[in-house]
Amino acid sequence: MEVGEVGRARAIQVQGMLAVLRHVHAHPETTRAQLARDLGLSRSSATEIVARLHALRLVEEGDAEPTGARGRPTRVVHRHELGPVVAVVDISHESWRLAVAHLGGGLRLLRREPHGRPPSPDQVLAQVATALGEVREQYGGRLRAIGISVPGTISDGRLVAAATLGWRDVDMARRLALTAPPPVVVGNDATMAGVAEARRGAAAGAGVTLSLTVEVGIGGVLLEHGRATTGATGAGGEFGHMPFGDPALECPCGARGCWDVEVDGRALARLMGDPPPAAPRSAAEAVLRRARDGDAAARSAADQVARNLGRGVAGLVNALDPHVVTLSGLAVAIMDVAGPSVRAAYESGLMAFRRPAPPPLLRARFHEDGSLRGAAELAFDAVLCEAGLQEWRRATRPATAGPA
Repeated sequence: MEVGEVGRARAIQVQGMLAVLRHVHAHPETTRAQLARDLGLSRSSATEIVARLHALRLVEEGDAEPTGARGRPTRVVHRHELGPVVAVVDISHESWRLAVAHLGGGLRLLRREPHGRPPSPDQVLAQVATALGEVREQYGGRLRAIGISVPGTISDGRLVAAATLGWRDVDMARRLALTAPPPVVVGNDATMAGVAEARRGAAAGAGVTLSLTVEVGIGGVLLEHGRATTGATGAGGEFGHMPFGDPALECPCGARGCWDVEVDGRALARLMGDPPPAAPRSAAEAVLRRARDGDAAARSAADQVARNLGRGVAGLVNALDPHVVTLSGLAVAIMDVAGPSVRAAYESGLMAFRRPAPPPLLRARFHEDGSLRGAAELAFDAVLCEAGLQEWRRATRPATAGPA
C-alpha cells in the first residue's frame, strides 16, 4: 500500500473510532448491533472499532439487563472505568459548584461552596483553582478538559462582564492558572444550560431550540441541532438586556428598560415593596413559596412577573422562529406558581399565524444542574475530536490510574 493510501486508511480508521465514541457518549449503554445500524457499519467493522477503543481504555462491553428472551445475551457498549473525564465548574451569583463528568454524560458533584458578600473574583477563583488542582491530582492524565460556566457575557473566552456579580474583564483561564493542557472551555451559564437541554434534555431531537434561564436576570441561547449560536465573538444570547422592561428602571449593565430586572427576585421584591435583595434567587424563591401558600400580595407579584416573562418569550419567538422553547432555573418555579399567566401573555404576544400551533414552552429536564451538564458537553467536544483522541493515546501510555 502506498504512503498516501496508508494515510487515508488511518484517517478513515480515526473517523470511524470517533463516530463510535460520539455515539456511545450520546447514547450510553448502546449495543454493538445498534452502533452498526445507526452508523451504517458492518457488524465486523463495529466489532473491530469497539475492540480498538477498548484497547485504548475508552469503552467496555458488558451484558445488558436480562429480558427473558431466548438466544445469546445482548452486549452493551459503555464507558471504560478508566476512561477520560472532564472537570466542570459552575459559578453562580450565590455559590460555585465543581463536578466531574464521564463519557456518556454521567455527572458527579464534588463540591459546592457559597460566596462571600460581595463575591470577590480573587477569592472565589482562588478557591476554585485549589479545587481544580485537587481534581488534577486525583484523576491524573484521565482529566482531558475543563468547562467553566459563568453568569455573564463571554467574548473570545474572557468574562467581559457579570453585572450582578460586579465582575468586569476577567481572564478566567489565567486567573485559575489554567494556562497549560487540558483545554479550557469558558461559557455563559444560560448558554451551557441550553446545550444540555438540546443534546440530552427536553429539547433533544428538536431542530431549532430557544433555551431561556432565569436566575438573576434572564439569559439564553438559540441552538441548531445542539450547537449554540452565540454570535461573532461568543457574546450572543444576552436576551435579558433587550428593552422589554420599564425604561425608568436602570439595569446594572448600564442600560435602561432591560428585561432582566422584570423577571427575577429583584422584580418580585420591588413589586412586594421590599428593598433590593442581596441574594435575588433566594428572595424570589421565598416570594413564590408565599404565593403558592395563598398570600395575595405575593400571588399578585408572581402573576406580574409571569406576564413579563411570557411577553418577552413571545417577542423572541417572533424574531427567532424556534421549534421549541425550554425554560430553566427560576422560570420553572414561576411556571409552577403562575403558569397560566405566562402562557396567556406568551400567546397574546405571538404573531397571529403562530397562535394555532405555537412553539411549546417546555420545562427543562436539567433545570437545576443544566449549566454543569452543558459545560461537560462542551468540554467533551474538545475530547471527542481527532486531536483529543491523539492526545488520549499519548497520555495513556503507560496506563493512567485514577478513580472511576
